[in-house]
Amino acid sequence: MINSLFDKFKSLKVLVVGDVMIDAYLSGSVSRISPEAPVPIVEIKKRAYRIGGAANVAMNIKALGATPVLCSVIGSDEKADIFSELLEKNELPTEGICRSDKRKTTIKYRIVGNRAQMLRIDDEDTAELPADEQEMLCARIGEIIYRGGVDAIVFEDYDKGVLSKRVIDSVMALAKRHNIIVTVDPKKRNFNNYSGVDLFKPNLKELKEGLDNRSEVLEMAEIKQLMEDFAMRMGIGKMMTTLSERGIAVYDLQTRKFFSQPAFLRSISDVSGAGDTVISVATLCLAAGLPADKMAIIANLAGGIVCEYAGVVPIEAEVLKSHVVKELDGNILFD
Repeated sequence: MINSLFDKFKSLKVLVVGDVMIDAYLSGSVSRISPEAPVPIVEIKKRAYRIGGAANVAMNIKALGATPVLCSVIGSDEKADIFSELLEKNELPTEGICRSDKRKTTIKYRIVGNRAQMLRIDDEDTAELPADEQEMLCARIGEIIYRGGVDAIVFEDYDKGVLSKRVIDSVMALAKRHNIIVTVDPKKRNFNNYSGVDLFKPNLKELKEGLDNRSEVLEMAEIKQLMEDFAMRMGIGKMMTTLSERGIAVYDLQTRKFFSQPAFLRSISDVSGAGDTVISVATLCLAAGLPADKMAIIANLAGGIVCEYAGVVPIEAEVLKSHVVKELDGNILFD
């Protein structure tokens, strides 16, 4: 059964709609302090560029064997050329990428000295897309959907302006018309704009911010109540919340069942990108027909695995499959 699940992944096509960016790493050595200010001087030895944001979800979808189509808006600047080259290098399609003369391509510079990150610089435009560019993006997404074969859509929101209520409503209408499942990795700005989606996956911080809950600590019963209330109010099929070291929780509106699972014990190296992996795995499991609890278990495991690696790294299908067999006993899981 575990093999058939991963074989099913290979037949799935997923649109990833949201904010994309470049993750830039400027690495070097530190041997002295600046005479201008009490700050270290980093002598750059290496520059590395990686695609990030919604593009990392697309990378995860691809690594798991499915076919991703990334849909977003970037600038018409030099950074956009770098981003396009990175898409081609990683063999990701470019048909869903629109360019804008009014927008800069988001890039996050991480300054690394003596193997430790010392500073991050975000060069970006987070304003909502103007109406004509929202139309351009929606039209491009519509063209891809009308060609057929799309099984799922992921909204990957980083609050950088690509997703708006207008874009969300337009894509949701297309998804409903074509019977496509929709999943969401939200941020605060659009938190209440995803009514009727199949899966909504905030982390605990995002859940509290989205619901304006200022509690320092939430017990599991309180988390359950927040998730249940929000799912019922918004008509969300499945509500899933990642809880860092506390694991994961999911509420299924149809069955009215709540399920939680502690985090798997890991040697944590870097949590960057774990949320991207979780939504990618959960989306594919949902599209493959898994129930909420099994979807959450596998997504929880996948999120923990990528935390063992430094940097943002997608999870490969064979790696995840081997961990499902070894740590979950795949046969028992699918009995």
